[in-house]
Amino acid sequence: MGNLLITGAAALWGGRTGLLIPRAAYRLSVTPDEPWRAACPAGHPIAGPARGWIGRARCSDGTTYGLNAPFLAVITALACAALAFTTGNRPELVVWLLLAPVAILLAAVDLAVHRLPDILTLPLAATALALLGVAAALPNAGGRWTTAVLGSLVLAACHFAVFLLPSGIGFGDVKLSLAVGAMLGWYGWVVLLVGTFAGYLLGAVYGVALLLTRRASRTTTMPFGPFLLGGTFLGLLMGSALQ
Repeated sequence: MGNLLITGAAALWGGRTGLLIPRAAYRLSVTPDEPWRAACPAGHPIAGPARGWIGRARCSDGTTYGLNAPFLAVITALACAALAFTTGNRPELVVWLLLAPVAILLAAVDLAVHRLPDILTLPLAATALALLGVAAALPNAGGRWTTAVLGSLVLAACHFAVFLLPSGIGFGDVKLSLAVGAMLGWYGWVVLLVGTFAGYLLGAVYGVALLLTRRASRTTTMPFGPFLLGGTFLGLLMGSALQ
C-alpha cells in the first residue's frame, strides 16, 4: 500500500512538472549560433513565471505553440511513476524525481534541433552528483556515491573518445554523459553497462526504422541524447528493482 501511495504521488509530481516544460523547450530549441527565443511565433514577447521560462507555451492572445503540454505531462508522469514503483521509499527516489523533468526537457530540445544546451547538461551533472552524495548519507540508500562519481567520469571519458572518431556523437552527448554516468553508476558497474548499451540499442533501432521507412539515409544525422536518456531510464528501473 505504501509503495502505491509513493507511485501515485510521483505520478502527480510528474504530471505537474511536465506541464512546465513546453515554454523552456520552445525557448531552448535554437541552433548554437542563435540566442534563446524571446518571442512566440507571432512575435509577442514571452512572459510568465521565472521570467518566461516555466509553463505552457501560450501566446498573450491565448493561442498555444510549441510542444503539446498534456502529452509531456503524461510522459513525465509515467516516467516518474515507473521510477517510484521500482525504487520505493529509498532516498535516491527524490533525486530521480527531480532530474526526470530536466531529462525530458533535454530530450525534447535534442529531438527538435539536435542540441543539448550547456545550460542544462552541466547543471544536471552537478546536481545529480550533489544530490546522490546526500542520498548516500541517508538510511536505506540503494546505491553508492563512489561508483556514481567514477561512473560519471568513466562514461564521459569513453564518450569523449568516441566523439573524437567519426561516430556522429556530439560534444553535448559527452557532457550529458557526466550526469548519465552518475545516475547509472549509483547502482554499480553492471547497471552502467546495461543502461549505456540500452541507449545505443534504442538509437540503432530508431536509425534502422528510419532507413526502412526511407525517412533518412546513411548520412543523415540524428540526435543521440534522447536514446542515451532512454537507456538511462531503463538502467535505473533495472538497478532499483534489483536492490
